[in-house]
Amino acid sequence: MKLDFGGSVEDVVMREEFPLKKAQEILKSETIAVLGYGVQGPAQALNMRDNGVNVIIGQRPEEKHYWQKAIDDGFVPGKSLFSLEEATQRATIIQYLISDAGQMAQWPNIKPHLKKGDALYFSHGFSIVYKEQTKVIPPDFVDVILVAPKGSGASVRANFQAGSGINSSYAIFQDFTGKAKDRCLAVGIVIGSGYLFPTTFEKEVYSDLTGERGVLMGALAGMFEAQYNILRKNGHSPSESFNETVEELTQSLIRLVSEKGMDWMYANCSTTAQRGALDWKGKFRKAVEPVFEDLYDSVKTGKETEIVLRVNGAPDYREKLEKELSEMRNSEMWKAGTAVRSLRPENWGKKK
Repeated sequence: MKLDFGGSVEDVVMREEFPLKKAQEILKSETIAVLGYGVQGPAQALNMRDNGVNVIIGQRPEEKHYWQKAIDDGFVPGKSLFSLEEATQRATIIQYLISDAGQMAQWPNIKPHLKKGDALYFSHGFSIVYKEQTKVIPPDFVDVILVAPKGSGASVRANFQAGSGINSSYAIFQDFTGKAKDRCLAVGIVIGSGYLFPTTFEKEVYSDLTGERGVLMGALAGMFEAQYNILRKNGHSPSESFNETVEELTQSLIRLVSEKGMDWMYANCSTTAQRGALDWKGKFRKAVEPVFEDLYDSVKTGKETEIVLRVNGAPDYREKLEKELSEMRNSEMWKAGTAVRSLRPENWGKKK
């Protein structure tokens, strides 16, 4: 389906034109190994299994939490749950879904088990685009494909169970078999994509790393903290500061944006809010554009990659991560958030 974005036309693949039955037919003789049962792995694996695809899991047994999670989800050691290496050997499509740092670390163990005609699948362009740093260089006898859901694993699974699907991007890096695109789109459909839009490995990783560090997570959290702190500094209570910073956005306004766009959200707010937002929007854009320029340059030059591989690959990464998240969780702002969320109508009468 061709979509016109104000003069820029894109070929978007909808489920109606690439139905589940077609995807199942393409994949009927394939065995798909999901390597890594952490963030994206469970959602994609369970959605494919529910869609009747032959799925096995590759997971390091020493990572007991994830190994047990796979068992709890119905995968059986020796039958549908294996080590990373054995799952790769048994499969024809290998979904490489362990962390980016983990992909670099495990690649020497995975690569020898790839077979002629296999498809190596990613949900992030990181390892391929930054191959000088990761050393993840696929052999020339495999397809290399990408489907990147635009949401967390939890969202991929929840949307699938709700029957709505999630939008995903797709890309072909290497087409050895001549069937790479069909395999790619078929897997994109069976993991629960509502529609798929084309990209490249490079564009996917540049946009993804910028988005995560920017609007989607880093900038959002930073702006929350800045506004909350200013309100508190000027004598507003924690509950008022949190409601005006986070709660109203997440429980009301962002839903209007999701429904019909930012103009629709503006149209459904007071004229005072409309005027102020329109007047200040440009000031915020000018203020943050230099930060986004720095961010995109850091992504494109590989500086962000160097940080990810060095920090996330450290043996004490989990402990340090928990310390950072704990500091956020225990800040006044997010403690206020816990208290405010408990007052939502759906939580009335529940034990705190």
